Amino acid sequence: MATGDPNNNWWRGAAIYQVYPRSFQDSTGDGSGDLAGITARLPHIASLGVDAVWLSPFFKSPMADMGYDVSDYCAVDPMFGSLEDFDRLVAEAHRLGLKVIIDQVLSHTSDQHPWFVESRASRDNAKADWFVWADPRPDGTAPNNWLAIFGGPAWEWDSTRKQYYMHNFLASQPDLNFHNPQVQDALLETVRFWLERGVDGFRLDTVNFYFHDRLLRDNPPMPVNKANDIPDTNPYGYQDHLHDKTQPENLDFLKRFRALLDAYDARASVGEVGDGERSLRTVAAYTEGGERLHMCYTFDLLGPEFSAAHVRKCVEAFETAVVGGWICWAFSNHDVMRHVSRWTAPGGDPDAVAKFSITLLAALRGSICLYQGEELGLPEAELAFEDLRDPYGIRFWPAFKGRDGCRTPMVWEAAQPNGGFSTAKPWLPVPQDHLARAADEQDADDNSVLAHYRRVLSFRREHPALVHGSIEFLDAGDNVLAFKRKADGGTLLCVFNFSSDPSTFHLPAEAGAVTVLVSRGSAEIAGGNIVPLPGLGVFIARMS
Repeated sequence: MATGDPNNNWWRGAAIYQVYPRSFQDSTGDGSGDLAGITARLPHIASLGVDAVWLSPFFKSPMADMGYDVSDYCAVDPMFGSLEDFDRLVAEAHRLGLKVIIDQVLSHTSDQHPWFVESRASRDNAKADWFVWADPRPDGTAPNNWLAIFGGPAWEWDSTRKQYYMHNFLASQPDLNFHNPQVQDALLETVRFWLERGVDGFRLDTVNFYFHDRLLRDNPPMPVNKANDIPDTNPYGYQDHLHDKTQPENLDFLKRFRALLDAYDARASVGEVGDGERSLRTVAAYTEGGERLHMCYTFDLLGPEFSAAHVRKCVEAFETAVVGGWICWAFSNHDVMRHVSRWTAPGGDPDAVAKFSITLLAALRGSICLYQGEELGLPEAELAFEDLRDPYGIRFWPAFKGRDGCRTPMVWEAAQPNGGFSTAKPWLPVPQDHLARAADEQDADDNSVLAHYRRVLSFRREHPALVHGSIEFLDAGDNVLAFKRKADGGTLLCVFNFSSDPSTFHLPAEAGAVTVLVSRGSAEIAGGNIVPLPGLGVFIARMS
């Protein structure tokens, strides 16, 4: 319980490493990763110099959505091991100085969860109102026009209750009814279960999807002036999602969630906010004031745009909108194409992009999240349709290839079958071009992407300005991003050339004498105030 642990703010400025358990390390020879495999590889994670490891879901599940369809919140799925395996993982992580964050999928369950099995059995049982049920329209169609992210209407007919139930994702992922206080109580007890097992934090999946509009009002169409931004692959983007998510009642639930965490020492929370242009307002509401979430992350830097102007726009927008809140930046995760593939131009150098990107990420104000394999510079895998396991990709193939390309197994040993991930056929294939990037190959190479990640994260820890200092942007050339990070330990000037062509940066008049700390290219400052920047060049200096 809480006793005023001085490390309660460990999450502020933390570097977090995301593990996708099914693809990290197989210890049993069944082709799928597991908790024991993660435990065996924790030294690799610790060697990077990160503060915490985030585990994507490992709970009991029929795996229709790879574990994001939970059938028991307090059990480990047998494919990943047991609760005892989890306890050993936590103990070893703590021994290595790593915090453990787990993924909580509270907005919905699997249709095989006992709660839903009981709820769908009748309209008058004890859990009849635990999920979002609604009568059909007079013509038998769905109650409103809401759409599911994974395709089709967000409503599924149930022949026993003769009603529709709501699902924002797969039809096998019914949405819980957060308007029912009993649902909130039951979910908070599952959170307490993991707190008691020593978990240090929670990543809240789809945190703004918890509540729906009680009146079930139709969503309006997306305004015409935004039509060019609407993806034609998935009709979900044609609606302005005013009523099926981001409801005001969520604020009070998040206060309850935070109060539970605050009853324990040094626990933290990070929420995933997907809310389009409203994301920053949502992050502000969810993180400001210290009574809801500790931090959130959005999808602003998880897209295809790679430019100085875009990064500055995103960071400045956050700094303006979220006064007193905190953000966690990431360039890759288990839901998007790996950033080395998104951001490397045809004919470009993916290793240079990987090194540039981690240096930039480490310099931004906020906490940062790394996704397994990016420290090896792994590109997105090209998979055949018959190899896909992601229902999202299968549904929208071929215009959208799904998320399996970023979920292929880690490569540990170049000469071993399947890169040392498993002795059996992996659940997703290991691309041949990933093997040359295996961890054992890069461990011995001081110029590797892996070595660069370790140097950059060590540099970040050594400079308080990068961990929790303020940020102030400076005007620079079209392709150059420049900003100052300031803390009690001093001021750092950070300059990044996003172009593959050389550029220059003029030191600001107030820079005075600078001490160069990081320079890709010449560390010489021409004429006393001009910094030469090669393509994808980086310059970090201490200002006097």
